[in-house]
Amino acid sequence: MPDHYKRFIDVFGGSGTVTMSRPIQRGCMEVYNDYNGNLTNLFCCVKNRTMALLAELGFLPLNTRDDFNVLYKFFSKDEITDDYLQEEMDLTEVFLDPPDAEAIRALMLERAPRGDIRRAADYFKLVRYSFSGGAKSFGGKPCDIRRFFHLIWECSRRLANVVIENKDFEELIRQYDRKNAVLYCDPPYYMAEGCYPVEFPLKDHQRLHDVLIGSEGYFIVSYNYQEYICDLYQDGCFIFRTSRPNSMSQKAGSEYEEIIITNYDPRKACWQLSLENLLGGDGDTRYEMIHEPKCPLKC
Repeated sequence: MPDHYKRFIDVFGGSGTVTMSRPIQRGCMEVYNDYNGNLTNLFCCVKNRTMALLAELGFLPLNTRDDFNVLYKFFSKDEITDDYLQEEMDLTEVFLDPPDAEAIRALMLERAPRGDIRRAADYFKLVRYSFSGGAKSFGGKPCDIRRFFHLIWECSRRLANVVIENKDFEELIRQYDRKNAVLYCDPPYYMAEGCYPVEFPLKDHQRLHDVLIGSEGYFIVSYNYQEYICDLYQDGCFIFRTSRPNSMSQKAGSEYEEIIITNYDPRKACWQLSLENLLGGDGDTRYEMIHEPKCPLKC
């Protein structure tokens, strides 16, 4: 990270690992965002309805492949809806002129209840009982959901001052971007989009690049190593390559090549690891700089 910043925006928050692993910095605004409404609903419930979520989890056991498949079909078909909200929004078109109706619909969506306890509990179980937390296939291992209760309490405390958003990445970046902001992006990986619950076509990879290149703040982007992505971020960006264990593979020792892209020189920042370890020493994780821009976007 840069030495000084006042905002940390986790644009593709996913499991929340990055946000919740960060040390809390006094005076630093934190935003967690993900386009997956099931995830953001879960984190809203963890943050604001902790007791209700724990009670719901305690009375809904799940430990069979059949139960997993029921929940998987339920979420994959997106059958969870708020019928009353939809009815109210439809009526705005009946009683209001189009400009007024659109304004009221936007307000209703913004103020709609953001937490559904049963939905959050079911989704938490779907993730916990799936292989590698992917929520796509049954993990095949016995698990007592109650042993995670203390983690939910810890997450609730950690999220106390975190803003939770459920927005498209471009809208979010434009809303929170400032000169003193850090925009951390871990988007769906290129040519691996099928592994994610939301679509992310080629145009979205380009759209992400365009909004980041035009941003005021510092940005950090993690991607899989692909020539297309490296070429896309050539101008004004530093690119580092590394490899890590592939948690989605069932083969022992499988690794995945990744790149880290920044619009500033991270070697000038305060790394937790020494540069000697970071750039090829004896550390467990090594980063090789594969592109250094002649004119960085941000100094």
